[in-house]
Amino acid sequence: MAHSPDHESNSDSNPPKRLYNPYQDLEVPIRNLYQLPTSPEHLFIEEAQRKHRSWGETLTFYTGCGYLGGAIGGAGVGFVEAVKSFEKGDTNKLRLNKILNSSGHAGRTWGNRLGVIGLLFAGIESGITAARDTDDVFNSVAAGLGTGALYRAARGVRSAAVAGAVGGVVAGVAIAAKQGLKRYVPI
Repeated sequence: MAHSPDHESNSDSNPPKRLYNPYQDLEVPIRNLYQLPTSPEHLFIEEAQRKHRSWGETLTFYTGCGYLGGAIGGAGVGFVEAVKSFEKGDTNKLRLNKILNSSGHAGRTWGNRLGVIGLLFAGIESGITAARDTDDVFNSVAAGLGTGALYRAARGVRSAAVAGAVGGVVAGVAIAAKQGLKRYVPI
């Protein structure tokens, strides 16, 4: 138990002592701890003057998001396939094994596919941005066209043309949705 001063004794030889409080310097209002800046913080002035991500940041972002999204979606598809393949006599251990194997296989497959698509899109978009020296909607739509065509080029000209058209439309819809969110959703 902590030492408490004896109030009943009137001796002045032992004045009451203040006990050590290890938390005395932490008595700061909690809201001061979490007041984060609203403007971006940059180490160098050149970073603050840029209007968009560098090609390396874009490449990493699109590839990583593509792989993660594909892995999650593929794992969900694999889970559904595994549940559909259950038989009446399967034990719980066998069912769990089917779920893990099917989810892992489909997750890896879809993740790799979408990661490659993100890699192609980022590379083509960065190349078009560097060639045109401007960053606008047309770069993303052209990158979608090029990505779809390049991804399906091994299956023939017709397949590449269809995939390019689909890629351009998907990129256009994504850009339109992003602009709509910026305009109508306060973030």
